[in-house]
Amino acid sequence: MTAVVDDGNLDISNHDSFAGGVPHKTFERLRREDPVHWTPEHDGGRGFWSLTRRADILAANGNNKVFSSAQGIRIEDQSHEEYMARRTFQETDPPEHRLTRKMLNPAFSKVAVASYEEMITELAVDIVDKALTLDEFDGVEQIAKQLPMLMLGRILGLPREDLDWLVSKGDALIGNTDPDFAQVLVDKVDTSEYRLMPFRSPAGVELYDYAEAIMKGEKAIDPDGLLRKILDQNEADAVMDERGFKNFFCLLVAAGNDTTRYSIAMALYQLAKNPALLAQLREGEVWNTAADEFIRVASPTMHFRRTATEDVEMGGKHIKKGDKVLLWFVSGNRDEEVFEDPFAVKLDRVATNHVAFGQGGVHVCLGMWLARMELKVLLKVLADKVEKFDLLSEPTWTRSNFICGVKKLPLRAHLRT
Repeated sequence: MTAVVDDGNLDISNHDSFAGGVPHKTFERLRREDPVHWTPEHDGGRGFWSLTRRADILAANGNNKVFSSAQGIRIEDQSHEEYMARRTFQETDPPEHRLTRKMLNPAFSKVAVASYEEMITELAVDIVDKALTLDEFDGVEQIAKQLPMLMLGRILGLPREDLDWLVSKGDALIGNTDPDFAQVLVDKVDTSEYRLMPFRSPAGVELYDYAEAIMKGEKAIDPDGLLRKILDQNEADAVMDERGFKNFFCLLVAAGNDTTRYSIAMALYQLAKNPALLAQLREGEVWNTAADEFIRVASPTMHFRRTATEDVEMGGKHIKKGDKVLLWFVSGNRDEEVFEDPFAVKLDRVATNHVAFGQGGVHVCLGMWLARMELKVLLKVLADKVEKFDLLSEPTWTRSNFICGVKKLPLRAHLRT
């Protein structure tokens, strides 16, 4: 893929505009000139509103009665049949949303995640030690991918031997516009055959089959893992039907791995570009802020869509009932009115006012405490073991306007003595 040069006027509806990384110049211009921007769709879709300033993003995200998730959270328009077949609790509004969330919250709470710290540390030390035996390595494959994948397996209770396969299918789902992840690209070929599958992807068929095997007891899972607990609780409470569980499983496999992986990959990239950051980590005074700063910079989920349920004014623009409205978290996290020198990585920045986790609304990321913990622990391990990284070449990026991620990151590590 050839990266498109960002001249400040790229088409943010086009995945090609993101193949060389986030087109920050374009978002910077929109924040300055047209923060509530009507965006035509390059493939002939009906267009959408782009919210690019943090204040507008928070306002919309906090008002689910007017800006609803219940018609999909991605740009794609769906028929009612497609929406009902593919939705998860992410694509519902209260009170329905709260039922599923109430069932899941205990496993991902701050208290629950704190109990995982020892496990995360053991995994992180092992992962980093293995990577550091190599003279050169891909930071994404050897480090960033490994920790969230292994933690996902431990928490859900999935067999270790299945994790690589599951993650590859999750990549195909969430990376369904990138030829390095998926053979069927949703914006390049006719995907109507898979229109009832998650992300309109054939990988959804395989993950559905895996989830069905779990439900039937044909796939052995840890009886103390989260999936077993959810199935047992759901049997009593009937929150999710069979298809709902399959969709939820696909969501866990995809979102539970990719977003944390890309936050870790961004952290590695920034550490390699600026060796002073590792030295600052070793000073030990930024542990309460560093993870959130890297997550702000990464903003791996670049947007979620909402749909207006009534006519509404925002930023001097008239948003009509039924219009699609995109909350560009990746832009809000570079908002100059909120973040001083927003393109700099400042590890002591109190960056908890970022919106990478969808803060400000009922859909705030379920796994945010786990993502913070994984990144914080890994940073501590790296700071203890690595003096500096050499960036051997610039990274490659996902071809997607939905998920932003470093795909490959060639590194050489210099160990501490």
